[in-house]
Amino acid sequence: MSAAPDPVCTLRRAVVAEARAWIGTPYLHRASARGAGADCLGLVRGVWRAAIGPEPETLPPYAPDWAEAGREETLARTAARHLRPVPLDAIAPGDVLLFRFRPHLPAKHAAILSAPGRMIHAYDGACVCEGDLVPWWRRRLALAFAFPGAAPGA
Repeated sequence: MSAAPDPVCTLRRAVVAEARAWIGTPYLHRASARGAGADCLGLVRGVWRAAIGPEPETLPPYAPDWAEAGREETLARTAARHLRPVPLDAIAPGDVLLFRFRPHLPAKHAAILSAPGRMIHAYDGACVCEGDLVPWWRRRLALAFAFPGAAPGA
């Protein structure tokens, strides 16, 4: 008799598989449509819809320079309402990573950890892609969160 699949590991695998399905999606500010267009938050929203279900709140309008203009931790506060905080030294594949481009600015960029030292993200001028979490990105890593139902470090 085989053991039942671990739902926590299954969720993390589903998150990574869904994020990988978005690779190649063109960057489009405020969009969240696999294959058609997405920004970094749109990628996370799309993965949420596929892995968890309907989005938990309506996305308000935001300009490309929202973090610099408002200087509020909007992205981090929203993530904390719906995701579980994860210590940076305990991140695991399937976790959402938030980055600050400058120490004095709010976290503005999101990615999904796809494997140890690898992430999937979308950024202006490119498309959704998977790449290494190189030192440049590691220095800017500010916060991490797990999707609901994902156990720590699973």
